[in-house]
Amino acid sequence: MDSSLQAVLMEQGREARAAARYLATASTTVKNGALMAMADELEAHVPELLEANQMDLDNGRKQGLSSALLERLALNEARVKDMAQGLREIAALPDPVGEVLSMWRRPNGLEVGRIRTPIGVIGIIYESRPNVTADAAGLCLKAGNAILLRGGEEALNSNRAIARIIAGAAARCGIPEGAIQLVDSEEREAAVIMMKMNDCLDVLIPRGGKGLKQAVMENATVPYIMTGMGNCHVYVDEYADLEKAYPIVFNAKVQRPSVCNAAETLLVHAAVAEAFLPSMIKELEQAGVEIRACERSRAVVPRVKAAVPEDWDTEYLDLILAVKIVDDLEEAIQHINAHGTGHSEAIVSQDYSNVRRFMAAVDAAAVYANASTRFTDGNVFGFGAEMGISTQKLHARGPMGLQELTTTKFVVYGDGHVR
Repeated sequence: MDSSLQAVLMEQGREARAAARYLATASTTVKNGALMAMADELEAHVPELLEANQMDLDNGRKQGLSSALLERLALNEARVKDMAQGLREIAALPDPVGEVLSMWRRPNGLEVGRIRTPIGVIGIIYESRPNVTADAAGLCLKAGNAILLRGGEEALNSNRAIARIIAGAAARCGIPEGAIQLVDSEEREAAVIMMKMNDCLDVLIPRGGKGLKQAVMENATVPYIMTGMGNCHVYVDEYADLEKAYPIVFNAKVQRPSVCNAAETLLVHAAVAEAFLPSMIKELEQAGVEIRACERSRAVVPRVKAAVPEDWDTEYLDLILAVKIVDDLEEAIQHINAHGTGHSEAIVSQDYSNVRRFMAAVDAAAVYANASTRFTDGNVFGFGAEMGISTQKLHARGPMGLQELTTTKFVVYGDGHVR
């Protein structure tokens, strides 16, 4: 292990710990002022941000990054403004720190309460999307946490620029400099070191694909919340309103295929397959989608490519869609629970009982009836932004907003009580 890199990261961790102690008691006014200043500075430095991002895009093309990854990496003026708006929306949200969740009096007169409190220092390891730098920093700041940001090497120039701008703006508003820090290293070893920084990090949030997930499971000693992977499905039931199904499926796959809440598999009930699939597949193909279908689906639309077993478990993050015909609702549920990643799943159906059964039986963080999976997003859910979409079940599940970045403590008020 690179001892010099480890020393740098440990020093960053100590600075973050010191900053977290200040943030734990920082006023809402100070935190909101910093968030608004961060937003203003992002908008004031659009040319600088786009110049840095162009360097990353140029490097990415030279390295052969896919079109989907380049799309995730790209910034433009609108996306920078969206980052700024996300910070302003976080500022407008209620401060979770100090919220009294419950309070009760015991027979002996003790008053016992439970309140929200910051977690402390959060580390996030993420890939491609530079907007995560601003989103994660803003959420952690509002929730009273310090943050260490380790983005992917493909976005290093963009992340450097964003982190420098927002950290500087926060510092000018009285936030300690150690509160928002970028791990400025292209070495993969930096991520592995973070996974073992138990003295400095309270929780680690990995946000990326299968490789990152595997690395965390093999190396992390810091507690972690797994986020990101989305092998999402849309099931078109025999009682579906097909006029609603067409735009839902199209949106779930095509609107932004490179993100984790895009659909990767379409399941169609056998009773509506012949009426639905030819038109649906034609519409998808016209948008550039490659179809990989089961043999029953190919009997309906023979020209499409045959699916192989691996297709049912693949998060494409691209204009590729697996298609399978199922005989009933239960087969659809079984397929989703066997192959999904617990992210976002959707049913299109007008049958109340089938919708209820699907919502209850499908094991996922977000389950939709007659709506696209693309809505699984912290901003869309009203959180301002998100740290990631948790696909695990402990502490946090689904889009992680301010509340998920807090823990709780008990406060007990007595009057000379002894036991």
